[in-house]
Formats: sequence, C-alpha cells, structure tokens
Amino acid sequence: MHLTKKAEATRQHILDTGHRLVLHKGFSALGLLEILKACGVPKGSFYHYFPSKEAFGCELLQQYVDGYARKLDGLLSVPGNGNERLMRYWDAWIADPADPAQGWADECLVVKLAAEVADLSEDMRRVLDAGVQRLLARIAALIDEARADGSLPAGSPSPALARVLYQMWLGAALLAKLSQDKTPLTQARDATGQLLACGTARHIAADQALSR
Repeated sequence: MHLTKKAEATRQHILDTGHRLVLHKGFSALGLLEILKACGVPKGSFYHYFPSKEAFGCELLQQYVDGYARKLDGLLSVPGNGNERLMRYWDAWIADPADPAQGWADECLVVKLAAEVADLSEDMRRVLDAGVQRLLARIAALIDEARADGSLPAGSPSPALARVLYQMWLGAALLAKLSQDKTPLTQARDATGQLLACGTARHIAADQALSR
C-alpha cells in the first residue's frame, strides 16, 4: 500500500493509539470506532489504512515485537559481562532504566494478549509466537555468552533454560498484574539468579535424583 507522508503518519497514529487501548482493554473488546474516536480519525476511514481489524492486529503486534527487539538492543549495548547483561534484561521487567516508575512487564503484549490471540486469530498468533521465539533465542545466546566469559557456570542447555526462565517471568508478570504488586517479579528475579548459578555438578545431581 502506497501512502502519502500524511497518511502514513495517520496510520502510525492509529497503531500507537490502538496499542495503548489494547493494553487497557484487550483486542476483542476494543471496537474500531473506539480506536478512531480516540485518535481523532473520521469514522469509516479505518479501512483506508488497514484491510481488516485482524490485519490491524497483526501490524500492531509486528510493530510491538520489532520495537521490543530494538529496545533490547539498546539495553544490552551497555558494557558488562554476560551475566550482568542478562540480569539487566530481567531487571527491566521490574523497572525500565529509561522510566523506573514502570517496568517492561507493565506494557507486555505477550502477557496481555497471548491467550486471547491464540484462540482468536492464527495470523496474530504467528506474529506473536515468532517474536517470542526470537526473544528466547536471544536469551539463550546471553546465557551462552555468560558461560563463555565465566560469569555463569555451565549447566542446563541454554535454549531449555531460556524457555523456563521466560515462562517463569510471564507467570510472575500475570500475578503482579492481578495483585497490583511487584513482589512476584522480585521473587522471579531471585529464582532466576539461583537457576543461572546452578552449575554442572548440581545439574547432574538433580538429573540423577529425578531418574531414581
């Protein structure tokens, strides 16, 4: 779709406004007229910018995962060893270095929409899942980096550990949202440190205990 600069700016404004509304209401409960009213765009013009609400949802999610990746790049660009850089990411879930009053968990569309879009739209599910898989690979790479530079001991395979950690943080984010209390996130951080510090000997002992 070829748009003028003004039309492209309007389209981006709809996406930005929709993002804020989706964080508050979810996707299914959000009507097109509500989006257009909130961003001051005339009724009936939505389909000039997006062929359907689902297409709008896919674009919104793609923009989110791409923006998340860029934000992570910026966060990890600060020098430090592998473990420091990895923990900097988890700390950002609790308090964003750019805005300590809120954390990345507060604006996470995976937390907000994963269950909803998985049942609602296959295309939206794929966009969000692809973003999560990219993030898991990035977390695993950070674990490998930390083990290579000696800031973390060897242990469980990094892809599996990355998935376990991410799953724990998603659950903590949900509980924090439900309770309006960041304690689950701080507890997840403590547990993350313990899991990452679990070296090869302890890992082998745990495997042996489970096999009995």
